Amino acid sequence: MHIHTKSLWNERRFFTLLNKIVLSMAMLRLLSGSIEICAALIMLRMNQIDKALVVNSSLAFVGPIILIATTTIGLVGLSDKLSASKFVWVAVGVICLMIGILKK
Repeated sequence: MHIHTKSLWNERRFFTLLNKIVLSMAMLRLLSGSIEICAALIMLRMNQIDKALVVNSSLAFVGPIILIATTTIGLVGLSDKLSASKFVWVAVGVICLMIGILKK
């Protein structure tokens, strides 16, 4: 059995093969991860508990925003494939997630 492997870069550009919705969602998650890593480095640099808590608290604001944005992009991409009832169930699930995350 011979497996034919061609480089994607030789045939076409790699990003033209990716779905734009998936690429947008992945880029938001990469941004979120980069923010988390930067926050961790800032905490280490400050080396003080009170300042680390302030940085950590600011991350609590960023996480839900990224979640909402990523989910919204995904739902827009699926809007033509989902029935209205399934769309409502997904929206209810996202609302339940947000209530669970933001509830004190």
